[in-house]
Amino acid sequence: MMMTSRSCICVSAMKPCCRFLISFKSSSLFGVSPTSSSRLINSSKLLQCRKIESRSIRSGVHCRRRNVFCNSDSISWGGSRCSSSIGRGRGRGILVIPRVASDFRNQSSSSSLDSHVNKDKSFESLFVKPLVFKEIPKKESGGKEDAKFGNVRVKGEREEVSSQSEAEREAWRLLRGAVVNYCGFPVGTVAANDPGDKQKTLNYDQVFIRDFVPSAYAFLLDGDGEIVRNFLLQTLQLQSWEKTVDCHSPGPGLMPASFKVKSLEGNDGSFEECLDADFGESAIGRVSPVDSGLWWIILLRAYGKLTGDYTLQERIDVQTGIKLILKLCLADGFDMFPTLLVTDGSCMIDRRMGIHGHPLEIQALFYSSLRCAREMLNVNDETKNLVAAVNSRLSALSFHIREYYWVDIKKINEIYRYNTEEYSADATNKFNIYPEQIPSWLVDWIPNRGGYFIGNLQPAHMDFRFFTLGNLWAVVSSLGSQEQNEGVMALIEEKWDDLVANMPLKICFPALEQEEWRIITGSDPKNTPWSYHNGGSWPTLLWQFTLACIKMEKLDLAKKAVAVAEKRLKEDQWPEYYDTKSGRFVGKQSRLYQTWTNAGFLASKKLIEQPEKASLLFWEEDYQLLETCVCGLNKSSGKKKNKCSRFTPPRS
Repeated sequence: MMMTSRSCICVSAMKPCCRFLISFKSSSLFGVSPTSSSRLINSSKLLQCRKIESRSIRSGVHCRRRNVFCNSDSISWGGSRCSSSIGRGRGRGILVIPRVASDFRNQSSSSSLDSHVNKDKSFESLFVKPLVFKEIPKKESGGKEDAKFGNVRVKGEREEVSSQSEAEREAWRLLRGAVVNYCGFPVGTVAANDPGDKQKTLNYDQVFIRDFVPSAYAFLLDGDGEIVRNFLLQTLQLQSWEKTVDCHSPGPGLMPASFKVKSLEGNDGSFEECLDADFGESAIGRVSPVDSGLWWIILLRAYGKLTGDYTLQERIDVQTGIKLILKLCLADGFDMFPTLLVTDGSCMIDRRMGIHGHPLEIQALFYSSLRCAREMLNVNDETKNLVAAVNSRLSALSFHIREYYWVDIKKINEIYRYNTEEYSADATNKFNIYPEQIPSWLVDWIPNRGGYFIGNLQPAHMDFRFFTLGNLWAVVSSLGSQEQNEGVMALIEEKWDDLVANMPLKICFPALEQEEWRIITGSDPKNTPWSYHNGGSWPTLLWQFTLACIKMEKLDLAKKAVAVAEKRLKEDQWPEYYDTKSGRFVGKQSRLYQTWTNAGFLASKKLIEQPEKASLLFWEEDYQLLETCVCGLNKSSGKKKNKCSRFTPPRS
């Protein structure tokens, strides 16, 4: 698509849901005369990439092609200037990055979020820097050109491909074949790319934030950062757009579940590309994704750690995006618990499965994203209250999960002897759990060695199912103590035949059956026992298992799981999930050539090859959080309390 004008259109946001489109032929960002050039446009969820023309557009934001760029050095936020240039080369483009000074990210937890929300409104009025591309000359190479997203990857003199297994080579071919381009640049991977799938009404041809994460890790570990960078910035552009369900708009900062690149025909017959985002208004159940923003922050940190490019997270628009997500997650409400209150369908398990309330998966991702955000936020007078609120929430969340979600044989025996209807601040059975809730399967299943974090906790209800993602990410993020993390890995090893068997890994264990299945899932025909989310096996969880194994110094366990998967995935055409209690059959409604299946496999292989890089992607215990304990165990009315259970000795 060639440029027909030397204009450059930039984007700004007075409020998170609005965009100004301003022509820079004769004006600056501020003080624009309404009669000269600019018009206020209330944008929808379409992000457009098209020719820059004087004719009107319906909605969205223009995306520049490679031959036009906004120079960050020429922009001042008090009166922005935007340069344009017509390039004639065919080199790859890069995104221009403004530099923002960073600071040591360490603050006390003495303030609440309320003071931040009331006093610090500045980030809502920051102007979002336009997403633009700048042409750079193509690098000269002494060997063959590195064909990043072609069918074959050639890396000069490297002999890496020859050492790969046949399954790895096919996985890389499929992963690169699933790449989605927007304005000529890679911005993500489709959820599934099965050439035999004719059901175009489903959304597997979209780029999902949670699905792209294992793809991003595979690319980053392979030295490809461009697609991840583009993805992070494009989804950021979608973050604050208008989204409504039945005339109701969720809070600013919500990240979309997915987006799709579409081609729209203009009035003059030309075609233009746009991004069509789904914030849950088209999803089954119409549930907005809670985990998208959390994964986005986690991936942003991983990008910086693995590429060394920290300038991306220091951009003003990226800093603003982080703050908006934090504000959405840390907002005060009616809930008394530090955990996030969410509904069914708001995460990887996107159907009714009885996880409404405070599911472990969301809490582990929430904890991780808070730790990531605290690392990346530029600390100054405007953000110090927000950082303090993050510290307070981290401390409270850590105590809550370790104290009330953890079960082992000792804890279950304690629950078995609970007294009920206790009313006092000193109650032992704080959530009024009835001993009769302990399921019969758990009595025989829980091993003498090890334990795990339960799936959910609410008043008078403990969901004792083992949810793999939440437990693995609790280990990766050090949400659990060292002793608990070791217990989780010991349990997985002890119950290998139940959680891994013929295909790693069970999404949850055990499955809901008979009346329990009918009542909790609503007789969901897709979540029948030992299928899909109800006890199905999901090979995409392999990369997170590998990361947890490396952290806990159990690399052999990861290699064993990867070997089990490698025997079948290629032959079975990379299915989304497997059915039956031991994972023997390909899922009855499983999509084939599922991208996050082959991406999770590749990320696992890369982590095993480069275990030193894994240390950049997980977190060790934060002992400063333990020193600022907010659990109140040392504050009693005349009675001596026990020592906080979070205090465990560091691993030697």
